[in-house]
Amino acid sequence: FLRGDQYAIALGLVENGEVKLGVLGCPNYPLDPANPDRRGAIFYAVKGAGAYQINLQDGLRKKIAVDGLNDGEKARFCESVEAAHADHDAHADISAEIGITQPPYRIDSQCKYAAVARGDASIYLRLPRSASYREKIWDHAAGVIVVQEAGGRVSDFSGNPLNFSLGRKLSENVGILASNGTLHDHTLRAIAKVAQ
Repeated sequence: FLRGDQYAIALGLVENGEVKLGVLGCPNYPLDPANPDRRGAIFYAVKGAGAYQINLQDGLRKKIAVDGLNDGEKARFCESVEAAHADHDAHADISAEIGITQPPYRIDSQCKYAAVARGDASIYLRLPRSASYREKIWDHAAGVIVVQEAGGRVSDFSGNPLNFSLGRKLSENVGILASNGTLHDHTLRAIAKVAQ
């Protein structure tokens, strides 16, 4: 936020450990990757009702969907800007194993989920630098449902769904993988191979 880069105001509704609704306000996010000067969008999803983008400039709403790529060479992955927030070296190894040739799309906050949900990226990786670190639910709940309702998939690095029923942290989950769905299993295999 202070750098003037991407940031998100995120709101998620979790009932009995299940995310039911998510809203991501992304004031600096490009409305269209082909026209990055037009910025500002709200992304939202309700369980079972799809995912949508609202243009903050004119209020137009459109349904969004993941990119559907199944070729790792054509995929783009996103990760945190700050190397202190995630292991960029491990991400580079994983992306090489997948066959990704494009540089990472480094973006802050839950805007990474918006990027996957709208098809601006195929994969979002987040491997924390510390093995004991556990993510906080408020950093992921809203984005998870937006990706899922756009047709994507979200899990930890073992392929387990994120467990939002254990309090403030995702205590049972290590790593975050959000994808377009078609590359999810391939990415999990790459993660396992790199971890060996």
